[in-house]
Amino acid sequence: MKEPLVLPAPAKLNRMLHIIGRRPDGYHELQTLFQFLDHGDTLRLSSRSDGELRLTPELPGVAAEENLVLRAARALQQESGRRLGADIHLEKRLPMGGGLGGGSSDAATALVGLNRLWALGLPLERLAELGLALGADVPVFVRGHAAWGEGVGERLTPVELDTPWFVVVHPGVAVSTPAVFGAAELTRHTPPITMARALQGGASSWRNDCEATVRRLYPPVAEAIDWLSERAPSLLTGTGACVFSRLPREVDADRLLAEIDGRWPAFKARGLNRSPLHEVLGFNS
Repeated sequence: MKEPLVLPAPAKLNRMLHIIGRRPDGYHELQTLFQFLDHGDTLRLSSRSDGELRLTPELPGVAAEENLVLRAARALQQESGRRLGADIHLEKRLPMGGGLGGGSSDAATALVGLNRLWALGLPLERLAELGLALGADVPVFVRGHAAWGEGVGERLTPVELDTPWFVVVHPGVAVSTPAVFGAAELTRHTPPITMARALQGGASSWRNDCEATVRRLYPPVAEAIDWLSERAPSLLTGTGACVFSRLPREVDADRLLAEIDGRWPAFKARGLNRSPLHEVLGFNS
């Protein structure tokens, strides 16, 4: 048996998020900028020869058949036709439903890691296709580079973004993505822009079209954004609940964390254009 793989599943931020329309299937057309953080979950993967997939520990409130890590592993078994299995230990640091892509990142790390552990040799392009069936955010984690995303976020173009420090705050509420996208007042018809125009405008011009709706539906999120915005440029990521502040230096992030001082769960992280997963596995992403 091969040695176990211990791999990162990094968080992501939506540095900007525009909703430019609604499709006939009910999904929304987006334009967004994805960037990774040097903070996230960790997966330990050990190969089994009996075809069994075992994940520890169980995630509270998530049935095994709904767990994205197990679904990713099963999809890889089916794709390859191999009956290898795995023991998977997941160390969760990212809040569930926080807009940081934790579940999607865990699934992507399972796909990429098991592909390596089982010596399947599937290209990243195919792993991204398998990942899309699990969730719209999975492909960006599989591909491993900061990206301009369109469609439901699955059409990706690699980009180079600034790499400031961030302080990420969880306001302590669970945001329902269906409730946000189903809200009557949600901005759904922002005029499309080009990637070049978005990048030219820079971080000071970026916004999240979900933010106004989330602020109204979840006052603790509004409170956190308002408090943070008095101290640094701050924005909602995804549909939340997490909010991030952009800081130029690590010392500034440390200072903001000290001021938060337990008011909310919070952490600091550096923005990355290359996924830590790809760094560990030696990909040229």
